Amino acid sequence: MAETFNLLEYGINPKEVIRNAAPAKLYALAIKYELEAEITSSGALSLKSGSKTGRSPKDKRIIERPESVNDIWWGNVNIKMDEHTFDINRQRAIDYFNTRTRIYVMDGFAGWDPKYQIKVRVICTRPYHALFMHNMLIRPTQEQLATFGKPDYVIYNGGEFPANTFTSHMNSRTSVDLCFERKEFVILGTEYAGEMKKGVFTVMNYIMPKKGIMSMHCSANMGADNADVSLFFGLSGTGKTTLSADPDRKLIGDDEHCWSDDGVFNIEGGCYAKAIDLSAEKEPEIFNAIKFGTVLENVVLNPVTSEVDYTDASITENTRAAYPIEYIPNAQIPCIGGHPNHIIFLTADAYGVLPPVSKLSPEQSMYHFISGYTAKVAGTEMGVTEPQATFSACFGAAFMVWHPSKYAELLAEKIKKHDTKVWLVNTGWIGGAYGVGSRIKLKYTRAIIHAIHSGALENVETKKDERFGFEIPTSCPEVPSELLIPSNTWADKAAYEAQAKHLAGLFVENFKKFEEGSSEAIIAAGPKV
Repeated sequence: MAETFNLLEYGINPKEVIRNAAPAKLYALAIKYELEAEITSSGALSLKSGSKTGRSPKDKRIIERPESVNDIWWGNVNIKMDEHTFDINRQRAIDYFNTRTRIYVMDGFAGWDPKYQIKVRVICTRPYHALFMHNMLIRPTQEQLATFGKPDYVIYNGGEFPANTFTSHMNSRTSVDLCFERKEFVILGTEYAGEMKKGVFTVMNYIMPKKGIMSMHCSANMGADNADVSLFFGLSGTGKTTLSADPDRKLIGDDEHCWSDDGVFNIEGGCYAKAIDLSAEKEPEIFNAIKFGTVLENVVLNPVTSEVDYTDASITENTRAAYPIEYIPNAQIPCIGGHPNHIIFLTADAYGVLPPVSKLSPEQSMYHFISGYTAKVAGTEMGVTEPQATFSACFGAAFMVWHPSKYAELLAEKIKKHDTKVWLVNTGWIGGAYGVGSRIKLKYTRAIIHAIHSGALENVETKKDERFGFEIPTSCPEVPSELLIPSNTWADKAAYEAQAKHLAGLFVENFKKFEEGSSEAIIAAGPKV
């Protein structure tokens, strides 16, 4: 029997409710009602997210309740807020909804494994946000929609309306608030769609570990024979999306996954790829996925041809494309795979110290997982550049709810149980730091990933890095052997040693905050200063 659907149970009573509209209808509504909506030459829908073109992590709050207060890793990532303030913000969003002529509702699922799937309801005021979540959630069939029933979590996206800065805990006119007990998520003062996506991920990062399931900020793919699953962990700019979109392998997902006793499953129904400098030559699978139904955020179009200029960062460097995962030709549908054979930690080391590939012991794996290292280039001043180390616990600290040791313990347990091999792959610089050395060519990194999958690196001779402790393969098919040992690529060996010592020191200093709760073996697996 079909359910009777209405929003009155939330106190919302607009003139018109548009629920789970097809992309074509959302296109028409966006063109009619969104000021800057345009259709690109490839058929994608281009929109702007307003003044916020990225997430607002300093404005994210979690409600402090007795039921979950001891579960949460409180601090700069998970900032406390009281329930009364949450009620104020929730009511503010609802009051705003009730001033609108029409409201959009998108119901969908998070998690491809039916045993662990949750139902999510998104209530929003922009067709753009509805289409975005149509792409990013797992889309229900008409039969599933008719019997969807009560959702497990509700997102109130009143992002067009600001928070009241005179309200307690409000640092700005933006507020992103999550209450696990009430299973509600409220957004005010930001129209950046990624807040909804990462809100769902944060929810899964809380509830899945309670069930003994590892939730992960990673991409995943597998061999054509439905075996040989690989996970790719990495922060922004390390190649996580690019390297997992491999024409010779099936894509399970590009960003968010869980690892249960049955294997790996994607949390999402779509992909959210960076679009800056995108080209058909470098990333053909992603480039060709930008067609009818895809949402493009904050890109710049040619005013005559409506072609996208992917090199134009005048609005933001964080231009994005959101599309259903089936737009990738070799996507694995349903997005489920077996237990991982390989885990690949990606880092873009701008110090030029880490090798293009190294094999990690179980203890080193935990150390590097908890560290979550990459490096960013700070910028140029009078021709001089300095790399900037970035550490993000579990390669996704911004979305972790429990203490990082909780996720590390789960990962260690699963790696041991399934004999998963772990690799550290540097997609950054060799022959010197940024400004002196050069970025490792993508074709070499792809060759390294292929060698991992083919088993070509299993039995090759290795050399131990005395400072960092990991084993470095001395040969790899289609990669010049002189590139594999970092010190060999530097003209100034003393400069290399100084840089390596500096980076090792950064690792050790960062890890101090995780020593409590980490075993002596994991602490000892770090680099030597």
